[in-house]
This record gives sequence, structure tokens and C-alpha cells, in this order.
Amino acid sequence: MNNISDKNQEVNKEAISLNSYEQMAEYYFKDVDTKPYNAYYERPATVSLIPKVKGKKVLDAGCAAGWYTKYLLEKGAAVTALDFSPQMIEMTKKRVGDSAKIIRADLNEPLSFIHDQSMDVVLSSLALHYIENWDGVLGEFNRVLKKEGQIIISVHHPFMDFTVFNRENYFLTELLDDEWDTPSGKVKLQFYRRPLSKIIMSIIDSGFTIEKLLEPMPTEEFKNKLPDAYHRLTKKPQFLFIRARKN
Repeated sequence: MNNISDKNQEVNKEAISLNSYEQMAEYYFKDVDTKPYNAYYERPATVSLIPKVKGKKVLDAGCAAGWYTKYLLEKGAAVTALDFSPQMIEMTKKRVGDSAKIIRADLNEPLSFIHDQSMDVVLSSLALHYIENWDGVLGEFNRVLKKEGQIIISVHHPFMDFTVFNRENYFLTELLDDEWDTPSGKVKLQFYRRPLSKIIMSIIDSGFTIEKLLEPMPTEEFKNKLPDAYHRLTKKPQFLFIRARKN
């Protein structure tokens, strides 16, 4: 059975950081399980927000190299995994085989291949800061979710982006340039920052009620791996985590 398909309807060639993730796919697959910011900071917080998913249908929106896809499958969910990067799609297949439905798609575009009210949970880990307009993607999440379905999202914390990148106007939504160190060299990428009010109101205006908002502390495992960064994160948050329920 081949569960990989291309439903992106001409995935946006200008999608933010697509080429960057194409370059980083193999590295991401090899390192994401133990990369401290993912494994010992982002992941514990996100996992704490995921409800029981056994027997549920879950959309992994921005699956990257498939860590959450595998986790959700192991918890008994039927998973549909999406990503805009063909290489990340290949990494997800490499991780989970044919156990999930894996689709190449751009979250900037309608998810017309997913039926209305067919999903119980939508999980989007560190993906939405690559989307400029949240109204469209959150509207699609609302459409595909069943009554009282839930979304769990993690994104860059607006305070972090505003301070680290020395921005002048906190209230703007703006495209930022960044550079990541990888074993094969530096990779340039871009993402959007926006104020907290826009994050919150986009979720509420899209028909959701926020249940939880987390600004967690890094774990002890993180401290053991990156002690300097640990002390910084205990004072300045890196990511923001939200769980919300469809009204």
C-alpha cells in the first residue's frame, strides 16, 4: 500500500523556508530525536497537551521528519501527516512506513482533500510561524475538526523573536531571516513573527476556545545537554504552546 500522495495542488513555490527544509531533511531526521530544543523543551510541553488519541483521527500538520506521526501512531491514533517539503515527506515515510497517510501539502492552501468534520485532533508543531496569514489555515483546521475537536500548536514565542532579532515594532507581523548551524554547514531560513494578541485573536476568531497556554521551563535533560541555554530559557521563553477546542 502506498500512502504517499501529492495533494498540494501545485504546492506554493514561494512557501517560506521550503528550500531550507529540503536541505535539512536528512539532518533533521537523524538529530531531531535528541536535539535538545526539540527533545527536551518543545516536545515535553507539546506531549503534555495531547489528549488520549487511541481510536481517534489525528492530523499532523507540518509533520517534518515524522516524530509526532510515529508518537501518535504508537498511542493508537489513525494519523494523516502533512508537510510541504518532499524530502521531509520521505523522512516521515522512512520513520513510519505505510502506517500513516502521508500527504505533501502546503498549509497556505485549502486542505480540500480532507473531509469536513473528519478529524478529532489537529497537531501542528513548530510550523505555523512559517505561515503569514493564520486565518486560512486555522479556518481549515476548524473545518476538518469534529464538534469539540482540539488543536495543539507550538510556535516561536513572540517575545523571543522580538528581542533576539532586535525588532523595533512589536505589533507588526513581519518576515525575519535566520541562520541555523547544521553538520553540513549553515542554512538560511525565514519565518514570521507576530504579537501575542494576533496569535490569540486569530485562534479565537477562527472559532476556537483556548483551553491551555504554556510557557514551560526546560527539562533537566535539557540542562544536562545545554546548561547555558537552560539558564537563559528559565528567564526568557523560546516557544509558546496552546491547546484550543472547536466551539
